[in-house]
Amino acid sequence: VQLQASGGGLVQSGGFLRLSCAASGRLVNIDAMGWYRQAPGKQRELVARITSGGSTNYADFVKGRFTISRDSAKNTVYLQMNSLKPEDTAVYYCNAVSYSGYTVWGQGTEVTVSS
Repeated sequence: VQLQASGGGLVQSGGFLRLSCAASGRLVNIDAMGWYRQAPGKQRELVARITSGGSTNYADFVKGRFTISRDSAKNTVYLQMNSLKPEDTAVYYCNAVSYSGYTVWGQGTEVTVSS
């Protein structure tokens, strides 16, 4: 499986962005896909994930602002980010986890929120 993340950019506080993660390759074994982020000097942290069954979970710091969704026909997972804050500034990575626990990471897309 290969993942291609896109959609990052520079936005003002309160603005929005939509990230996309397009998957290609052997997709039948994907159990869940997720978005993580890593700010400078900090550890990578989970933002949101969605399972093959459509269940979602979110980090507390994005609940009510971010929404993860998927388009199975396009093999793409999206992260709609609204009401962005400067503290959301980070490189955002998507990943895919197989049923056997194997994890693949995309290349990351940078999000910068100015105050």
